[in-house]
Amino acid sequence: MSEDARLIANHRVHVVPVVLALANPPWQQDVWLDPSVFENLDHVFHTLFDDFCDADEPERYLGVSLRSAEEVTLMRELGTALNAAAAEAPDDTDTEYLQAPSWLTVVAVAGRLAQVMVANDLKELAALHNADPRTPT
Repeated sequence: MSEDARLIANHRVHVVPVVLALANPPWQQDVWLDPSVFENLDHVFHTLFDDFCDADEPERYLGVSLRSAEEVTLMRELGTALNAAAAEAPDDTDTEYLQAPSWLTVVAVAGRLAQVMVANDLKELAALHNADPRTPT
């Protein structure tokens, strides 16, 4: 595996699960609203805006945590939707975010992005498998 492939895999192992969680309202209710669980919206925001991507300016993460121009476009849309929800959550609580009028947009955009990211990862996995000289023909 090339260094570029390792870099993108190391970033996506954080980004893809967060996007999947944003697309899953039952998960959000069960996990993010449970104070005994580590994962919450603060973790989501740090992952998507600070640590492994920049949802405000995702173009510079193409080839780092995003695989395609479509992922970049959808990540920007997701960042916009998350920022809109933040504006509707004055006390910055997870409960307020999940009740924000724009949260449905967050879930919808995250759902589209999750589909694209998973499909792109599966294509990459298939390409790696097919390129493996140990793979029987």
